[in-house]
Amino acid sequence: MKPLKIKSLFARLCLATAIPSAVINSALAADWKQFRGNNANSVATGETLPTELSGTSIAWQVDLPGRGVSGPIVVGGQVLLTASSGYSQNRLHGLSYDVGSGELQWERQFEATGRTGCHSKMSVATPTPASDGQRVFAFYSSNDLICTDLQGNLQWYRGLGEEFPNASNSLGMSSSPIVIGPTVIAQVESDAEAFAIGVDAISGATKWKIDRPRKANWTSPTILPGAEGRPALALLQSSKGVSAVDPETGKVVWDFADGASTIPSSTVVGNTVVIPSNGLTTIKPVADGTFEEVWNASRLSPGTASPVVMDGMTFTVNPAGALAAGDVESGDRLWQLRLKGPFSSTPVASNGYLFFFNEDGFASVVKANRDGGEIVSELDLGEKILCSPAVANNALYIRSDQQLWKFAE
Repeated sequence: MKPLKIKSLFARLCLATAIPSAVINSALAADWKQFRGNNANSVATGETLPTELSGTSIAWQVDLPGRGVSGPIVVGGQVLLTASSGYSQNRLHGLSYDVGSGELQWERQFEATGRTGCHSKMSVATPTPASDGQRVFAFYSSNDLICTDLQGNLQWYRGLGEEFPNASNSLGMSSSPIVIGPTVIAQVESDAEAFAIGVDAISGATKWKIDRPRKANWTSPTILPGAEGRPALALLQSSKGVSAVDPETGKVVWDFADGASTIPSSTVVGNTVVIPSNGLTTIKPVADGTFEEVWNASRLSPGTASPVVMDGMTFTVNPAGALAAGDVESGDRLWQLRLKGPFSSTPVASNGYLFFFNEDGFASVVKANRDGGEIVSELDLGEKILCSPAVANNALYIRSDQQLWKFAE
C-alpha cells in the first residue's frame, strides 16, 4: 500500500475556513447519506413530500460558492455538499448547512492533487459525497477523497489523483462513493488506468484495490443488501457488466458479463438487480454465488438518469423526457408519459410520486400507478440542474451551481 498523502496535507489546505457550528443533533431518524439515498436506489421510504411544488413550498434557498454538479446529502441535521472554484477549479469546497434554517454551519477548502480538467457541462465537484453517520467522505473529479467529521474537522486525505495520475479522462470523473459498514468504496475508471478501491472509513488506509476494465466510466457503485445470513455486496458497473464485490476484501463474488451502460447506474429492489444493459435487464443472485437473468426489455432503456423502482414498477426516462413505466416482474412496458427534458438528474420516488428535475431546472412531480402517470405540479427554478435530489425528514433538497433549495410542507 502506498503511504497516505497526509504529510503534505496542511500545505495543500488552501483556506481552512470554519464557521463555528451550533451543537449538531446527530440523532435525527431520517438521513440521506449518499448518492441516491442510504440504499443507493433513489427511494425515500416513509417520507411525505410536498407534491404541489411552488414558491410557497420552498422552505429556504441559499447561495452557493463556485460550481457543483454533486447532489446534497443529509446527515445529523446538516445538508452536506461539495463545490469547486478557481480558474482551473482546483479549489475543493466541503459545505454544511443547517436543515432548519439553511444557515452555513462550516466550510472547508482544499487544493486538488489530481487533474481538474473536465467537460464544461460538469465540474470538479461532480461526485456526490457519502457518510457513515459520523464522518463525511467527499470525493471529487480530481480523485481526491477527503474525510471530515460532522463538525468539519479533517480526519484524513487521500490524493488518489496524485497516487494514480493516469486514472483520469478529459471529460471528468463523476462516480460517487458508497459506504458499506466500515468501508468506503470508490470507482476510479478511465481508458488509461481503472480500479476500484476499498478504504477504511476511520483511518483512510487502503483495505483492497482491484483492477477494473480500462474504459471511461461514469457510473456509481450501488448496494446489494445481505439476505439469509449473507453480507451486503458492492455492485460495480462498467461497459463489461456488473461485478458483485465483498466490501471487506474486494473479492469478486459473481460477474454479470453481458455489458452495461457507462452512465446510468444499476439499482436494487429486494434481491433483484435492475441493470441498464441492452435496454434494461434484471437479474436475481442465488445462494451459490451465481445469478439468474429474469428478463430483458429494450423498450425500457434509460438515458443519463438511472432507473428507479417503486411499487412493483420500474421507471426510466430518456434524455428527451419520455418516462417509461415497466412491470418489475415481467419487464412489460405499462405506459409512457412525456416530460419536459433533457434529463441528467435521477428522480427520487416517494409515497407513489416521482420527483424530476431537468437540466434547465424545470421540476415535475408525477403521480404514478400501474394504470398511468399524471403530472400533478411543475415549477421552473430557472437554473441548470444536473444532480440528483436528497430526501430527509419529509423535505426534498436540490442544488444548482449557484443555489441550494429545501422544499417542505
